[in-house]
Amino acid sequence: MTARLLLVRHGETVWHAENRYAGSSDVALTERGLRQARELARWATGREVHALACSPLGRARATAAPAARALGLSPEVRDGLREMDFGRGEGRTIEEMAAEDPAAVRAFRADAERGAFPGSEPAGDVAARVTAALRGLAAGHPDRTVLVVAHNTALRLGLCALLGIPLGRYRLVLPRLDNAAVTEIEVSGEHAALRSLNVPVARGEE
Repeated sequence: MTARLLLVRHGETVWHAENRYAGSSDVALTERGLRQARELARWATGREVHALACSPLGRARATAAPAARALGLSPEVRDGLREMDFGRGEGRTIEEMAAEDPAAVRAFRADAERGAFPGSEPAGDVAARVTAALRGLAAGHPDRTVLVVAHNTALRLGLCALLGIPLGRYRLVLPRLDNAAVTEIEVSGEHAALRSLNVPVARGEE
């Protein structure tokens, strides 16, 4: 039996608008992020969505809330979907880190797994918990569609693990998941397939 998972990065936050790493920090959505959450809800009501899951972080919950109300669903909060802890990178831009330690940033850009920021949660650990959460949702909703609201890096690492892409290349192969855009995968047991990537849902700014 195959489950369809619609993976969505949360709406824009203040830190993401400034290109700062939010990671495990709880940062509120901007007004634009709230609009993106409403657009996601509008989009979701036009699809057959049977369940809704999200990360425990506030920005993911806030993004999922309008869709939950529109669909009449209670979000399943999965700790495994939380964002990567970026250690020393939390709250900082990559330019700020490059000014302080250019060699460390070069290593990160070359291989985001082996060159992770000091104090970061290991990429392999993130990938393992995200894939476990996604496989758990698929197993719990066979032949159903689940909307999953989580985070840019966590989802990219999960996708790499599911699709057999080396984790250290996640930034190169999947440069970015846009806020409130949808990536569709199918999961059946140990098998996963990518159906679409980073598809926008917004009709435009309100």
